[in-house]
Amino acid sequence: MTRRSRAREVALQLLFQMDQNPKPVPRPAVERFARDRLLRDETAVAFCLALYDGVLANRGEIDKRIAATAENWRLTRMMPVDRNLLRLGAFETLYAADPTPAAVAIDEAVELARRFGSVDSPAFVNGILDKLAKARKPDDAGTGTPPPAAADPAPAGPAGPG
Repeated sequence: MTRRSRAREVALQLLFQMDQNPKPVPRPAVERFARDRLLRDETAVAFCLALYDGVLANRGEIDKRIAATAENWRLTRMMPVDRNLLRLGAFETLYAADPTPAAVAIDEAVELARRFGSVDSPAFVNGILDKLAKARKPDDAGTGTPPPAAADPAPAGPAGPG
């Protein structure tokens, strides 16, 4: 596993924890967790924390984009791992100052979905991130201004494969 792949895995763990626990974790604990899990590799720690912080800073907009793209799926009905992988991949391709190429971000998210998600997670994550990537304009990435979301998200239906 590459350093950046491992950093993404730790960022996913931090995002999952944040998503599942209403009480915020103090910043020193977040940083300590990242440093410990990444064996004090400062480059990997910096990348991990940039992903984590970036998702948190843009979470409202990211969630709107995911909801508009994931037809018949409400964010609250998605598996937490899938939801946070989608946030991570969307941030990397749409919001990061130095965006990751969409194919790389999608592949990384799918690999993490295989490790931490359900049997259906890789296909689900791949499909949503692919739609998000195709909807973006090349000059939108990394500007902090996301591509326009679909007009109105489709009404959420029952849980099931997206």
